[in-house]
Amino acid sequence: MGHYIFKLPDVGEGTAEAEIVAWHVKIGDHVKEDQNLVDVMTDKATVEMTSPVAGKVIALHGEPGEMASVGSALVEFEVEGAGNVKAGSAPAPKHEPAKPAAPAPKPEAKAPEPKPAPTAPRAQPETVTPAFATRAKGDKPLASPAVRQRARDRGVELQFVPGTGPAGRISHEDLDTYIASGGRTARSGGGGSSYAQRDGVAEIKVIGLRRKIAERMQDAKRRIPHFAYVDEIDMTELESLRVHLNATKQAGQPKLNVLPFLMRALVKVLPAYPQINARFDDDAGVVHRHAAVHIGIATQTANGLIVPVVKHAEARDVWDSALEVARVAGLARDNKAAKDDLSGSTITITSLGALGGVATTPVINYPEVAIIGPNAIIDRPVVRNGQIVIRKMMNLSSSFDHRVVDGYDAAEFVQKIKALLEHPATLFMD
Repeated sequence: MGHYIFKLPDVGEGTAEAEIVAWHVKIGDHVKEDQNLVDVMTDKATVEMTSPVAGKVIALHGEPGEMASVGSALVEFEVEGAGNVKAGSAPAPKHEPAKPAAPAPKPEAKAPEPKPAPTAPRAQPETVTPAFATRAKGDKPLASPAVRQRARDRGVELQFVPGTGPAGRISHEDLDTYIASGGRTARSGGGGSSYAQRDGVAEIKVIGLRRKIAERMQDAKRRIPHFAYVDEIDMTELESLRVHLNATKQAGQPKLNVLPFLMRALVKVLPAYPQINARFDDDAGVVHRHAAVHIGIATQTANGLIVPVVKHAEARDVWDSALEVARVAGLARDNKAAKDDLSGSTITITSLGALGGVATTPVINYPEVAIIGPNAIIDRPVVRNGQIVIRKMMNLSSSFDHRVVDGYDAAEFVQKIKALLEHPATLFMD
């Protein structure tokens, strides 16, 4: 048998180290070639490290959350053949399997103790009321209308209340007994009284993508003096157009939401405000103004917030923009986005989708200098031509890097986006 040491390879673009996110094997496992061993995270993406050999895992190097340098040992195997290291030259493993504990000495035999004199048995209650009813699923509990009303007022699910009356009928006394015992209620969601004290602290180690998100947010707030601006937009005409386009779309065309129209408005307005479609290298003191519009789409995933990028949005119509948003967001949610899919954005859109909200103050995606956030579209009364009418209104939130973008320019920029969205035909006019 030989020893094989798998070392962290160069994962691209001069990366010197990566964070260990999650192990998929443990010491003693027999793994196959190309089996996933561990997930590591670089500055841009999570990468799966697969086994180059088949063998038995005898050592793991590094805990989740620790950094591993390129070329450092990750996993040591026992393999058939010679392996890739000489006996005795392998690095000392950081995590050895626990040694079996020495067997405890047998206790000395003791003389049998005299049995206590028998005592009179305790009187047992004639009936024992169960803590919870055991009705079959779908069986309706029997109770009077008054008992049902009291149960609703107290937030009690009668399904779980044991009844002592004929055929299990629940009385007021049964309900009182159940509540006094701290039984499950509808309000408490199955955990006793809704006013019961709760104790305990859960410690969650911040590692992997969650740590990267925290670091980037902290860096953005520390570096960038944010300037927030919110304006309201009448989306009635655009919503009418959107509904019509979705109803008449061709096979293969995606369903449109607000994002493709907002993206189209951005690419029409940004040429007049090149300082907004930019990235600021504040270490070098250089603002890079981009002609291409690469729009980051803030996407909520199971692993946290990720920003995939729609490249060259200026060359896409609303249908193509919707398709590309769906593609890159899907890759991000499936944890399959490549580094190129997650880098190079020049401005970002962030949306809470159906949650919407009234207004937000989004954090800029450093090193960009601006971020745009549409909020919920809500029917609201507004005054038009001296009359109160109901219109579909949306607040558009935005944040800007005040070192690069002046407040006046930011407000003017958003108001031009507003004019395009309120008169959607202009989105498609050159």
